[in-house]
Amino acid sequence: MPPKGPRPPSDQLTLELASEPRFGAEDFLVSQSNEQAYGMIELWPQWPDPVLLLLGPPGAGKSHLAAIWAVRAGAFALRAGALACADLPAITQNKALLIEDGDRLDGHEAALFHLLNLTRQEGASLLITAQQAPEQWGLATADLMSRLRLAARVSIEAPDDALMRAVLVKLLVDRQLIVDTNVVEYAALRLDRDLDAARGFVAALDREGLSRGKRITRAMASDVLQALVTGGGEAKEEGEGDGSRGFS
Repeated sequence: MPPKGPRPPSDQLTLELASEPRFGAEDFLVSQSNEQAYGMIELWPQWPDPVLLLLGPPGAGKSHLAAIWAVRAGAFALRAGALACADLPAITQNKALLIEDGDRLDGHEAALFHLLNLTRQEGASLLITAQQAPEQWGLATADLMSRLRLAARVSIEAPDDALMRAVLVKLLVDRQLIVDTNVVEYAALRLDRDLDAARGFVAALDREGLSRGKRITRAMASDVLQALVTGGGEAKEEGEGDGSRGFS
């Protein structure tokens, strides 16, 4: 019987668990950065206007919050770039509509203008998500800009430190990963303020732990963060941000 030597690194594919973002109401974590936006979604159908603009940077949770509302309201959802191909009178009959990426109209200003008018005529509710306020969309249609200025607005901010920690813990629990609290703290202070960055980090950490066959440590988290940065991921190197987000 040959002597047992050290096991070579595993090249096997690891099973990807909980890889898709979970957009249920129970998965949305409320913090100071998003509580105002969450409160407005909870206020429906008593919005101050039939049209609500949900504004915020990428990775702040706009799509998650919009998905919660869409389920609650039974909304018909589509992206702004698809408006020109939609049967607007038909979808407005649904009484609740979600338009994602309103600031990416791809030139379909007339379609959005028509939809805004139909929304008010039919007594429907319309939620539009966008990264920026309409004044920054570069709109050429004055009447469309006028309609959008009538809409209610609420902003969702980039995740704060408390939310990043809470999201990391939840993502780790969803994957049944057990780590020390110092791993969470270490990652929360170094990742970009972006929920997608947190998801990507935890997925990479899970794969790395399975590949090495070892428990997850702060050192492993550091390796994963370095790999994400090298590969164009969403982690901050030392010297960016507040200066406390290096990998040491």
